[in-house]
Amino acid sequence: MKPNDLPDPAAEHGVRQHWLSELAMAPLELLELFFEKMEASGRLPVATWLRKPQSGLTMVRARAGGTGMQFNLGEASVTRCAMQDGMGRVGIGYVRGGNSRHAELVALFDLALQDAALQSEILDSVVSPLAAARVAAREKSSCEAAATRVAFYAMAREQQ
Repeated sequence: MKPNDLPDPAAEHGVRQHWLSELAMAPLELLELFFEKMEASGRLPVATWLRKPQSGLTMVRARAGGTGMQFNLGEASVTRCAMQDGMGRVGIGYVRGGNSRHAELVALFDLALQDAALQSEILDSVVSPLAAARVAAREKSSCEAAATRVAFYAMAREQQ
């Protein structure tokens, strides 16, 4: 095996970060629908709790102008949990708000996505549709906002 043949941990981290983000931002109803389909197929891993869902607060930080000094913008509620399968893999779920079921589903899908045999199937059948739905919702919202846009024109007055 050559050094170039080794998997790139940064690339793998980016892929996992992407699916965790899409799962955390997905509507709970869609996640439940995908969960029912996966559960019916019997392909979801059997998991045990490492950390049951817990709700708490996190500090949201921002930068003035995007480049200035950081400051504390405020607090946001989050829910987190962690699960482990028989292979020792750990699935985590962090979601904004206090919905324990949402965090549980994110952790379960994260755990399933770490299984090489299931990963491409779940990416294609769950994560990609969630990403497409999120993009479509964002575009719809942008179009609705653009429809209310008012253009102001300034007219120069002639001086006598």
